[in-house]
Amino acid sequence: MICGLDEAGRGPLAGPVCAAAVILPADFPVSGLNDSKKLSAAAREKAAMLIRNNSFSWGLGWASHTEIDELNILKASLLAMRRAFLEMLEKIPGKLSQYTDAVRETVVDGLYVPDIPAPCRALVRADGQIPAVMAASILAKTARDAEMCRLAALYPLYRYDKHKGYPTKEHRELIIRYGPSPVQRLSFTVR
Repeated sequence: MICGLDEAGRGPLAGPVCAAAVILPADFPVSGLNDSKKLSAAAREKAAMLIRNNSFSWGLGWASHTEIDELNILKASLLAMRRAFLEMLEKIPGKLSQYTDAVRETVVDGLYVPDIPAPCRALVRADGQIPAVMAASILAKTARDAEMCRLAALYPLYRYDKHKGYPTKEHRELIIRYGPSPVQRLSFTVR
């Protein structure tokens, strides 16, 4: 088994970054998995339910917009991954020693690895190659999208349910018109 780690939300101008850690059992049906960006919203939701219900263990970790501003987006993403990994460990059935015996490696999508209590390697485009990382990509994306829809209800002027905080033309215009929202990443420039 492999633990996969990935994040969603590095590019937006608002909201948190979300990371997920997932361990899939050897018999997990991987046919519905892919990089979350290559799946429709409906396919992502269906896959996320399958992952949550059938993974060996999974966890989510978050870094807020204020943590992003304080740390920078890379450090905040790695912090969210660490939090996801630690939550995943807490959910593992039985003793944690079983984890080290059962999991061969931890793979992170990208160039950098978080500070976690396990050997870990980075692999660019792992979210399109390794099922556990694909699963992490899907869980992170669906969780972050759901959070941005929740924030849209709190701050309807910004239409977060539509663009999820990404720097679309409409989102940039709304920031200019209304000023930064309470969940704006103030270290990100609006152009």
